Amino acid sequence: MRRRFIQCDVFSEVPTRGNGLAVVLDGKGLSAEEMQRFAVWTNLAETTFLLPPSDPASADYALRIFTTTRELPFAGHPTLGSCAAWLQAGGQAAERGIVRQECGVGIVRIDVSGKVPAFVAPPTRVEPLEPERLRQALAALRIDPAEVVRSARLVNGPVWEAIELRSAEAVLAADPAGASFPEERAIGLIGPHASGGDADFEVRMIDIWHGIKEDPITGSLNAALACWRQAEGRLAGPYVVAQGTRIGRIGRVHVRPEGAAVMIGGAVSILIEGTLKL
Repeated sequence: MRRRFIQCDVFSEVPTRGNGLAVVLDGKGLSAEEMQRFAVWTNLAETTFLLPPSDPASADYALRIFTTTRELPFAGHPTLGSCAAWLQAGGQAAERGIVRQECGVGIVRIDVSGKVPAFVAPPTRVEPLEPERLRQALAALRIDPAEVVRSARLVNGPVWEAIELRSAEAVLAADPAGASFPEERAIGLIGPHASGGDADFEVRMIDIWHGIKEDPITGSLNAALACWRQAEGRLAGPYVVAQGTRIGRIGRVHVRPEGAAVMIGGAVSILIEGTLKL
């Protein structure tokens, strides 16, 4: 069967310098095994499949998200990229300026009325990060403990070991070369830039499990970090995050409070449109 297909670039205003995403616009009839097999074939961080919503009154479409190894209940750049792809393919939202996406964490609201699309960050559980796990993470990334401001375990679908450092320079200096853990651990780093630049914070997401993988730009991590700041009364206004700097990307994540919600936004570029035999 030939299915509509889009490949896009998310969280950068410079095409190919963000985070790539493959979107199958006609996912109906595919099994989870077939979706996973195609996600392995694309070899991108995530591949998504658009489906009819279970309840058209509550969502515009349903979304399934796959990495090369597993299905995710939620992820940030697949949410923004899939929404942009759905609109590009002629999708019409039931509510003007708002797209509602059904996925593993429930209904995610995406504001498409502004300069860049932005999704409502899903609820985030904030827990203490065990001292031993913090010690292990710092050792793996060669980070001086004196650089640490605070840490937490954040859960918003994915589980993040979040570590805030004193500066963006400390974040960029972290070196995971040779690190390995017996289980998969996703470590998120954040540190402030000096004022006057185009970004307020630098973020890195380093996945360690018998090897190292650094994600170019991670919407779900930035959502969790923003909710952490909000929970502690540290989210006073909008800010911009740079991510992917160490691996040659120009990622920019736009974060803003909106009442009790936190919005996570970024630019999306449609790079490839066509059909897929699947």
